[in-house]
Amino acid sequence: NDPRAVLAKLREEIDEVEAELDANDAERVAGEVGDLLFAVANLARHHSVDPEAALRDANAKFERRFAHIESRLGEAGRAPADATLDEMEALWSEAKQREREAP
Repeated sequence: NDPRAVLAKLREEIDEVEAELDANDAERVAGEVGDLLFAVANLARHHSVDPEAALRDANAKFERRFAHIESRLGEAGRAPADATLDEMEALWSEAKQREREAP
């Protein structure tokens, strides 16, 4: 019943994902990722957050920010495939900043 205990469980699940990544076992990684997602949903429940709605919102935010990256690169006649990760990260940060400043 303690959200802090759920955070501890999340850390445990992340460690288990990491162990399976180290073992290079894709099937077990998938199982551990499922456990991790379940633990995240449990954390959401503790705060009366609908996990599906939260994920939809996160997807929409990702799409907005990536559209910003595509737009800014397009202004320079470039595509995301032509950009470095550092350039994309800088544009991502720019999109986040614009969201914070928007009314």
